[in-house]
Amino acid sequence: MIDAVAVVVPARDEALLLPGCLAALGRSLARLPATIERAVVVVADRCTDETAVIARESGARVVPNSQPTAIGAVRDLGCRAALDALPAHDPAKVLLLNTDADTEVSPAWLRRHLDRACRGWHASAGPARLSQPFPGSGDAAARYRGIVARDEPNVYGANLAVRADAYRAVGGFGPIATGEDHALWQRLGEAGFHRCHEPAAVVFTSPRRQGRAPGGLADLLRELTGS
Repeated sequence: MIDAVAVVVPARDEALLLPGCLAALGRSLARLPATIERAVVVVADRCTDETAVIARESGARVVPNSQPTAIGAVRDLGCRAALDALPAHDPAKVLLLNTDADTEVSPAWLRRHLDRACRGWHASAGPARLSQPFPGSGDAAARYRGIVARDEPNVYGANLAVRADAYRAVGGFGPIATGEDHALWQRLGEAGFHRCHEPAAVVFTSPRRQGRAPGGLADLLRELTGS
């Protein structure tokens, strides 16, 4: 049984999109049972804008990072801070969730992942959809839809939940520059933890073409649209 949840949001100069992300998280958190303790952690990664201020004003715990750091290590910073914020809870009863600052979770997002964890799954992954129409021609849009269809169900750092004891057992995300989500998912499976995909735990991600992580969605969109 899960009695606490923590959401980690890595953010680098995300003052424009972070408010929408945090507002969506607030709506999703409001659907949880009142008995579930919760924490939201924003890792302000080398920010030069008002990202940290916005996060604090929302009530989130802010973890500053001033050093060049791989995205996997940035997520790990947030996860450690999240567990520090919930010291009284058994890690086997804490659900760690990750999303991104340019992403808005659906209202049922947390509840869907929580339901999976309460049914014995150690990790669950959900789909990521574009928050706006595809930013390119019909041919490019068709290619994008084909890639998404080919890869589904997929694993996204913007939509991933892992029980804290399982997360710790496999060493977290690790200092990985790209693909940290897939690497963690693979290690969980290799260690014998139970994983599942939850199609109803949907998130909506910005279709921007200048992203923060190499090899991410922004790079794919830029390649497809030639811009």
